[in-house]
Amino acid sequence: MNTRWFKTALGYGAALWLAPLLVAAQTLPEPDGVAPATPPEVMATLHDSAASSPAALDDSSATPAFTLVISAPDEIKTLLERHLELQRYRSLSDLSNDELDRLLDMARIDAQKLLATQGYFSPLITLSRSAEAQASATREVQMVVVPGEPVQVRQVRLQFSGPITTDPEDAAQRALITGTWLLPAGNRFTQAAWSAAKQQALQQLTSQRYPTGTVSVSEADVDPETHSARLTLTLDSGPAFRLGTLVSTGLKRYDTDLVRRLARLPEGSDYDLKELVAAQQRLTRSGYFNTAFIRLDTSGADPQAAPVLVTLREAPLQKVTIGVGASSDSGARISAEHLHQMVPGLGWRALSKLSLDQDTQSLSTELTAPPNEAGWRWNTSVLLQNETSGSTEVSSQRWRAGSSKEQERIDRSYYLEYNRADSISTDNTPSNQAESLSANYAFTLREFDALPFPTSGWALGLEVGGGTTLGNEHIPFGRVLARWQAYVPLTRADDSGLTDLRAGRLALRAQLGAVVVKDGTSLPSTLLFLAGGASSVRGYALRSIGITEADGTVNAGRYLATGTVEWQRPITHNGRLTDWEGALFVDAGSVANKAARLDAQVGVGGGVRWKTPVGPLQIDLAYGVALQKWRLHLNVGFVF
Repeated sequence: MNTRWFKTALGYGAALWLAPLLVAAQTLPEPDGVAPATPPEVMATLHDSAASSPAALDDSSATPAFTLVISAPDEIKTLLERHLELQRYRSLSDLSNDELDRLLDMARIDAQKLLATQGYFSPLITLSRSAEAQASATREVQMVVVPGEPVQVRQVRLQFSGPITTDPEDAAQRALITGTWLLPAGNRFTQAAWSAAKQQALQQLTSQRYPTGTVSVSEADVDPETHSARLTLTLDSGPAFRLGTLVSTGLKRYDTDLVRRLARLPEGSDYDLKELVAAQQRLTRSGYFNTAFIRLDTSGADPQAAPVLVTLREAPLQKVTIGVGASSDSGARISAEHLHQMVPGLGWRALSKLSLDQDTQSLSTELTAPPNEAGWRWNTSVLLQNETSGSTEVSSQRWRAGSSKEQERIDRSYYLEYNRADSISTDNTPSNQAESLSANYAFTLREFDALPFPTSGWALGLEVGGGTTLGNEHIPFGRVLARWQAYVPLTRADDSGLTDLRAGRLALRAQLGAVVVKDGTSLPSTLLFLAGGASSVRGYALRSIGITEADGTVNAGRYLATGTVEWQRPITHNGRLTDWEGALFVDAGSVANKAARLDAQVGVGGGVRWKTPVGPLQIDLAYGVALQKWRLHLNVGFVF
């Protein structure tokens, strides 16, 4: 086929892609290592005798001085076997009976302390030992424990002192601390539960507005006779803090304004640990920095303008990445990327990529400006591509210019786009050339519980555009593409708040697309739709579902509808969850030039999922009902 224009464009594109590599830029040394300054964290000091004095169980081959046999409920037996100090003396082979008796008296007291940490303050502990050991025998120590009735929390007095008690803005924070208290009246008292409750309350206090808050009163009044406990905790908030000036260290190449626009921590706003953590993540995800640590300086005299200290380590100025991969849709793949963080004379980031596989060869360059005060970035890009689309070879180019804003949950962009596509059938019928110019808006909203391995939640993507064809006729058109994906857990949380994940979840997916234009209009095929492949309708080859012509060729169409219902269930081993999941699915999809003519092609099958560092590995065996053939699909990663 004749693709001379594409080859010529590819040559110019290659020169553009290689240009940043030829720039005579001075190599900047990386900033010296700095001690990480972690975000403010306040941890309660926990004193738990069971955790602070683990017993060193002797496993030597020497004959022990005695053996210890504990008779108690499993929970108590495990605690004593692990932490009883008496265990340390088993290796003393010359231990006399008198010395052992004294150790048993101490063991009784030690056991009482250990049981108290679990809420048993009136245990019955019986210790006995066998007579003097014979030459071939070892003395045996018997410990029988009846723990008795555990102590229950009868009363909780959770109080506040400091400005948090009078400021109306803090009512919600006080309600959160008291409403989520972990050890309410009626619960069994244990030292671990008491410590955890205090720790959570203090963290909830210091995570918003009051980073210097402390525990001023901590009392657990236990009455062994009534088996009850009265708890008193007073949290002293200290002064409320507001964010002051951003102070950055570690910068060599960039300025503080870039850090401020990426961090988005306005001066005068209330201190919120979650906002500092989110700002830290924005800095590291920006690509400009390898590491970022943010903390509030609470040592100053004015808590209403506390400096925000940002410690950074800049990423390399340039980076080249070579990738090799494979998929069931497009076979072996090789790619090369070059990233330049600051193009000389422009200051924008340049990302150039070359990708080759058996169906698609592409070359692209994207230039992106640093974010403005509102977080928006100007960008421009060019994509040159040659691909097999249905039964057609398509040589295309796409030029785009606009602005975008990426956030944790929402991505938005608007842009002008020029498209041109030269299409020729694989049987060498005459080519079709089409051009268009359009204005577009794209929006993505994600509400997943976790990425890249979501188990619940949903996401919605929407692309809307309108423009005109170019060439001999200028015919207006409109285009819309909507994507939706959701995960629905099949279990509910039990009384403890824990969720049993073994029943798995339903993964639902839908995609609808439409191009509204006068019949007979020639549009670039890259604006039209095809279906099929690992992320569309499984059981069919990539982009093989489209408009089937009389001669058997498949072309892109103006309307698209696809949907998926998939049951994903974790695979367990010895009753424990693994990194593998099984899946059963039904896919359906269709492409047509009239919405009324959408006739679904169906694929059914099953597969497995594996949690890898780069995202889920998807291995599926699908049966294309219309083709009556099986097809293996491989896919890696999660993108929405």
